[in-house]
Amino acid sequence: MQLDSKTIDSLVEEITRQVLTVLKEQSSRSDVFQQATDTMSSCSRCEERGAQHLPKTIRDDTGRPGVLSDARITAQELARYIDHTLLKPDATYAQISQLCEEARQYGFVTVCVNPVHVRLCAQLLRGSGVGICSVVGFPLGATPTNVKCYETQQAISDGATEIDMVINIGALKSKDYDSVREDIAAVVRTCHNHGAICKVIIEAALLTDDEKIKACQLAKEAGADYVKTSTGFGPGGATLHDVMLMRQAVGPDMGIKAAGGIRTYQDTVAMIKAGATRIGASASLKIMEGARSAS
Repeated sequence: MQLDSKTIDSLVEEITRQVLTVLKEQSSRSDVFQQATDTMSSCSRCEERGAQHLPKTIRDDTGRPGVLSDARITAQELARYIDHTLLKPDATYAQISQLCEEARQYGFVTVCVNPVHVRLCAQLLRGSGVGICSVVGFPLGATPTNVKCYETQQAISDGATEIDMVINIGALKSKDYDSVREDIAAVVRTCHNHGAICKVIIEAALLTDDEKIKACQLAKEAGADYVKTSTGFGPGGATLHDVMLMRQAVGPDMGIKAAGGIRTYQDTVAMIKAGATRIGASASLKIMEGARSAS
């Protein structure tokens, strides 16, 4: 049955209302984080494109990535969640080299760097098993789609294996949903045509809860592999509320990356229990120290 746009919008509004109602009910309960853990399941696209990076201890009996069952995750296991990040505009070559060496040493999933540093990282990390994540339309998202696609193509050509793109935030807030979806889909196609993962940054701190849900739905419709909370350059970073909201919005079959302001082992575990399947952090070494102390 073909649905017209008015009917689709009505359905989306009703889904949004129901999700917000559930979250309000959950927020008043003391076991909200345990509920988030119990209901969280795996990301099937991550299984296809990156599940090898997830620790075996959180795989279920089918071998799919599963629920974090114990807060005492080891340092080695935790490392397979982390994109070791340095996106400061004044990052030097020496700092990027150090970032890569740390990623090798700790076994992080990727280093996450600005596009200008991808080629250097590819040289330094060759044969290490550490991927290279770069950013597109960063940090504002206010870049034409064809430019985002060019940035994506160039970063992948230089050695990037994952792309974190920023949505057109102004278009989303203007309710120009077709433009937002098409913008994401174009970058997703460019990534997938070259075997790269695409994560979509919604910059949650600039959005209402309704807008966060809509952004996640559009990213899912566009075929993205992950939705990501924040650039780290906006007015706020990742929150447990946002991660849980995003998980409810996209369901079990999509990755969620929490990024921005995650600085401790306890923060990291809480984000994973809330539904995150990847963590972006510049404080990765401090997080690892906390993991070792807790194990």
